[in-house]
Parts: sequence; C-alpha cells; structure tokens
Amino acid sequence: MAARRTGGRVIKALGYASAVGVVGAGTLYFVYRPHDVPGLEAASVPPPTYNDGGVFKAPNFPREKTRAEQIADLKASAGSAFRQAGSKIAGALAGNQEQAQGGEDNEYDLLVIGGGATGTGVALDAASRGLKVACVERDDFASGTSSKSTKLVHGGVRYLEKAVFELDYNQYKLVKEALRERRYFLDTAPHLSSWLPIMIPVQKWWQAPYFWAGTKAYDFLAGSENIESSYFLTRSKALDAFPMLKKDNLWGALVYYDGAHNDSRMNISLAMTAALYGATMVNHLEVTSLEKDANGKLCGARVKDLVDVKDGKTPDEFTIKAKGIINATGPFTDSIRKMDDQSVPEIVAPSSGVHVVLPGYYSPSDMGLIDPHTSDGRVIFFLPWQGNTIAGTTDAPCDITPNPVAGEKEINWILSEVQNYLQPEINVRRGDVLAAWSGIRPLVRDPKKSKSEGLVRNHLVTTSQSGLLTISGGKWTTYRQMAEEAVDEALKEFPISTRSVSNPPLVSGVEGYHEDMKLDGTCQTHQVRLIGAHGFSKTLFINLIQHYGLETEVAQHLTESYGDRAWKVAALCDPTEERFPVRGKRISPLYPYVDGEVRYAVRHEYALTAVDVLARRTRLAFLNAQAALESLPQVIDLMGEELKWSKARKAQEWKDGLNFLGSMGLPKGKLSLSREDVESGHVGKYEDEEYGLYARHDKPDETLESDSKFSPGHNPVVGKDSPVNK
Repeated sequence: MAARRTGGRVIKALGYASAVGVVGAGTLYFVYRPHDVPGLEAASVPPPTYNDGGVFKAPNFPREKTRAEQIADLKASAGSAFRQAGSKIAGALAGNQEQAQGGEDNEYDLLVIGGGATGTGVALDAASRGLKVACVERDDFASGTSSKSTKLVHGGVRYLEKAVFELDYNQYKLVKEALRERRYFLDTAPHLSSWLPIMIPVQKWWQAPYFWAGTKAYDFLAGSENIESSYFLTRSKALDAFPMLKKDNLWGALVYYDGAHNDSRMNISLAMTAALYGATMVNHLEVTSLEKDANGKLCGARVKDLVDVKDGKTPDEFTIKAKGIINATGPFTDSIRKMDDQSVPEIVAPSSGVHVVLPGYYSPSDMGLIDPHTSDGRVIFFLPWQGNTIAGTTDAPCDITPNPVAGEKEINWILSEVQNYLQPEINVRRGDVLAAWSGIRPLVRDPKKSKSEGLVRNHLVTTSQSGLLTISGGKWTTYRQMAEEAVDEALKEFPISTRSVSNPPLVSGVEGYHEDMKLDGTCQTHQVRLIGAHGFSKTLFINLIQHYGLETEVAQHLTESYGDRAWKVAALCDPTEERFPVRGKRISPLYPYVDGEVRYAVRHEYALTAVDVLARRTRLAFLNAQAALESLPQVIDLMGEELKWSKARKAQEWKDGLNFLGSMGLPKGKLSLSREDVESGHVGKYEDEEYGLYARHDKPDETLESDSKFSPGHNPVVGKDSPVNK
C-alpha cells in the first residue's frame, strides 16, 4: 500500500516536472525561435550579370510617364463637360468625332488631393485595384509632415501604456493595428526600412519588472509579425551598448525592437510605384477650386501649374474630371474642406513636433534610446539615422504654415533633456545642432463628437454631403491601412468599381519574373513591393562597387536609398577620371550623396526644384543645413542642365533654397549669403555659434596655438632644463 502511494507521488511529481519542462521549452522556443527578418533574405531577382559574350546586361526597368504626359492625361479627363469650346470646334473641323464629344472614358474614378504618405498610399491602393486614379500635390511629394517625422515605424509603446492604465480599447486597437502594419511596411520596402533596437534606461530596481512587463506585452501583441524579442541588459552591458549613457543611478536597461525608415524616400517610392501601376502622379500642381455638377455633387477640380510660375510664365490652368474626390492633405485638410463648404467646422488640431539633428557620435550607430518620462512628462527619442543622431520630439499646439520653423525654446528643451541622459563630460552644445525642423501633426477631432472628447490619436474617414471624402489623422506606420479604408469607403460612396489587373507592371525590370500575388480588385498593398525592393539585398552594394567602382560608403547609401534602382543611379554618375573611385562625384564632401542622384531625381522621380532634391530625394537638408547650402550651387547647375533652366530660374531656385534651409535650422546670419559668397567658401569663414567650438589653426602642429597655454613657438619639455636632456 505504501509502495503504491509512493509510486503515485513519483508519477505526480514527474507529471508536474514534465508540465514545467513543456512550458519552459515553449517559452524558450518562442523567445529564441528562428526569425524571418525582412531585408536579410536573398533578392527576389538576381543582380545583373555579364552574358556569354561579355556584355553587361542591365535590368530593363519599366519607363514611368513624363510629367508632360501626365498633365496631358489630366487635361484629357475633362471630356466634353469641361473642354474649351475651341477644342471641340477644332475636333469637329478635323472630323475627329471622339475629340469633339470629349471621350467620357477619360474621366478618372478618383482624384486624390495631397501627395504625402496617405495620398500616395491611396493612389497606389486604388491603382492596384484597377481604378483610374490621379494624385495632385501643391508642393512636392512628402513636402509636409511626411518628410518631417521621427523616422520610426512603430506601434507605440507609450500608447500601449495608456491603453493599460486608462483601460482605453481604442488605444489598444491603435497599437495592435500599427504593429501589424509595421511588418507590412518592412516587407514591402526592405531597402528603405530596418529593425532598430531601442533602449529604455532603468534607474530604479523596481522599474525593471515594470518595463520588462511592458516590452513583453509589446512583443506579445505583435504576435507572428514580431521579429526580435525584447531583453534586459545589466548596467555594464547597457554601458557597453550605449557608452554615452550617464552612469549615475543607472541600474540596467530594457531593449525592445521597432522599425526605422527613410520617410521621404518611402513617400517618393510610393508615388513612383503608383505611377508604374497606371496612376497619374503630378506634383507642383495646386487645386484652386472644386467643381460641382447640377445636383451639387463634386465632379472635378480646377488646378494651376506652379512650375510655370517659377519660370516666370502665366500658369497653365485646367480642370480635372473625376467621379470621386479624396482629400488627403494632412495639416491642410480643412482648407480643402472649406473649398467644398465654407461653413464646415475645422477638424484638424495641429501640433508641432520639433526634431534636432546632432553629429553621429552622440549615439551608437545601431541602437536608439527612449526616455518615456521627461521632466514635463513628454516622451523623447534619441535615434541614429543616416549617420547622424535625431533627437525629438515636442508636442505643442501651433499654426499651420507650409514650412514651419523650429523654435529656440523647443530646441533648447530637447538639448537639455538629452543632456540629462548623457555623461556629464559630454557637453551637448547648441552649436552641435546640424539641422532642426518642425513637422505638423494633423491630430483630428471627430466632428460628430463634442470638442472635449472628440480628439483622436488614430485616423478618421468622413464624407461631406457633396461627396468630398476626407482621410485625416493617423501616422506614417499606418499609412497603408488608412489608404485601404479610404478606398473601401470611396467604393461605397462613388459610382466606381474595381477591376482585376491582369497585366501588372514588371516593376523588377527582369523578364520572366512574376510576383506571387493576384491583383483581383481587392486590396493587396500588403504584398505589393515598392519600386527598388525586388532586386535589393544586403550585399547588393558589393555588385555596384565591382561594376561601377563606387566608394563603399556611396554604394551602401545608394542601395539603401534606391534598392535595385541604384544600378540606374550609378550609371548616371559622372566618371571621376581618377584611379578610384571611378564614378560618383559627391555633392557634399561630408555625405555620400552623388551627382547621379540629382540626374535620377529629375529624370525618374519628378524632382522639379533644388529643394525637391536636397530635402526629399536626398536627405542632405535634414542632416546638415549648412552642408546643403554649400551643395546648393552644384545642385542648381546639375538640374539646370537637365531642365534647361534660364538664369532667372536659377536665381529663383537660389532664393527658394535659402528660404527653405532657414526652416531647417540654417543660422539667420547665413540666409543673406549670395551664391558667389558660398562658392568662394565664405559660409563658415566668420564667427558664429559654430566657429568657436573647435581648435582651428592654419597648419598641422603638435600643439595647436588655440589650445596652448604657452607662448607661440615655445615647448616647455624641450630645452636645456628639460628632464629629457638630463
């Protein structure tokens, strides 16, 4: 009997041990399971090679329509309803019945106003569903908030915290949606986005379990879309990973993973991919009014070509006809809504987010930092980006302007918060700020709710009585979901229907390669890879170096900014006539941007101004405002060759470039410099906040006179009384 009881206890103990072992093994597998990390897989298509005859076979990338062709398509949409009488008469006299009638089939299904992340996302979604869509932008693609983000692709750790402590289901849904979209983001554009570990410093022992639970909940919510699991670092390991951290009161750190990206390059890629799928994408085209039919329903828009204004010409004005109009203008949402109905209440609550850019030595190149509880309760990020360091952001009500300027109060607040986390011997100086900008977050208020409870942190889709569909709010990470919902709503509101795309464009440029997706009229943008993604791999830069003789830094930059289109960019670079590098003349000696990028931007990415190139095709203006100023003459000349600019247009570009760089933190004393001043090297040859930061001397010396405490020419350790002579 006793033996039987003993045997039962043994079996029960073994059962408990087995259960614990299974749970432990499952936990270990979940944490350390193999991960499918976006960007680490081989390219979908192989890199170009030499054929049997020794001839290099470059990819045959599809041609995008020129801007002139796109504008012609927009004009053709007007049809008989809006065509000028003269055109009808000319068509009739020529016997062209279709021209005389106007060709109603040229009408667009959708006209999207706004070329930011949401607008271009809507255009790509609609085009990939077989809809005929046009997208117009008053300035440039990504010229507003979409180029001035924190550069993160994230679910929002702080939103998860609020969801838990405030029992807010909407905040929970926002985080869950964003974590799913984060994975789609990284899958469809692996060359423009990547995973980034972000450290949360732990200063008290009791914070460790709190932050650990939060980051693990973040991992759990991501589910199968998660890549790397969060983990704890001891004090010594935290300092090894982030040597600049202040040692005092540092107990350890938690590290979790989010995504980082190149926001304006992503925006441009969305626009160009949409163009390849048949969308009409035109920048620098301003909507001046909305057109309505006899029933008071919107049926088109009147637009003005602002490039003509820059050229000193009378601007071309014409009408675009569409069955439905989508307003995706971010902070400027209300201005378009008031074009439709002057009496509508405003729904945008603009908030300024200021960021500063510091030299790269302020942070590790592969890890960011978040301070979830700053001195006034706001959150601040400290992130490596494009070789420099971004610090931000603020959150304060502001006015809506095209190019807002970062205020000194906000800049100094960010610098003081950064100083709190760095070692005391690291002095965070105002003169170290290379660039500073303010992006306007278009927070929205639900017009159906009271002002006290209507402000939403996610996005909002509304439709006016006349048929203006407005998509507003949201954030970069959820642009794709926002676009999907906007197009879904448009299908309900407007007399349009999707069609299958039986012959999608060969975006990869490689004959015989077909993507494993079916464009059947439903939303498929979660698997539509953007331009440049198909031939991208982490080793593509080596192929570029071996074929074109590019500098390693330049080749890596090109592949991470253009993906497989780096082949075209490299081919457009001037030969250096030097032993090495063979191609690629830098437009700034400090950064890996080269002349071929300017030509590519003009020929293949609809860049029409110098600011388009310096700020959004390259990121030089965001990385270093003074370096952008020094590069401005060369960029103007390269674009002038491509676009046949007159002297007057070049002068206008110089003026516009200076004004824009003023909004990027260029010191006021440099805004009055002429082109001749810059070309002769006068940018930094006078005292300003930067000049006195460094030891400056005419020639190399063992001891710089500016640092020496002894008279010039005197070395106290070399003399008759020196110990070395005894």
